[in-house]
Formats: sequence, structure tokens, C-alpha cells
Amino acid sequence: MLKWALIFLVISVIAGVLGFTGIAAGAAQISKILFFIAIAIFVIFLIMGLIAGEAIF
Repeated sequence: MLKWALIFLVISVIAGVLGFTGIAAGAAQISKILFFIAIAIFVIFLIMGLIAGEAIF
């Protein structure tokens, strides 16, 4: 997920440098959404791991 966010970020920067502002804004928005989804999934799995770790002991 973070790989795709980074790819869209690079696309956004390249499009912005070349003057394609519409494409740059769209790619930046997609990158931002993917980043926050990845962070949310990370937090969910972190909490699940901590809960599962406590159940064993």
C-alpha cells in the first residue's frame, strides 16, 4: 500500500514539474488517501497483535 502511495507521489511531483497541474493534484490526492489507509491498517494490526500477545500469557 505504501509502495503505491510513493509511486503516486512521484507521479504527482513529475507531473507538477512538467506543468500538468490537474494530473499532479489528482495523483497527490490518491497518494494521500493510500497513505492514510496504510496507516489505518498498520494501527489496526498493531492493536490486534498487542491484544493477541496478551491473550497468550
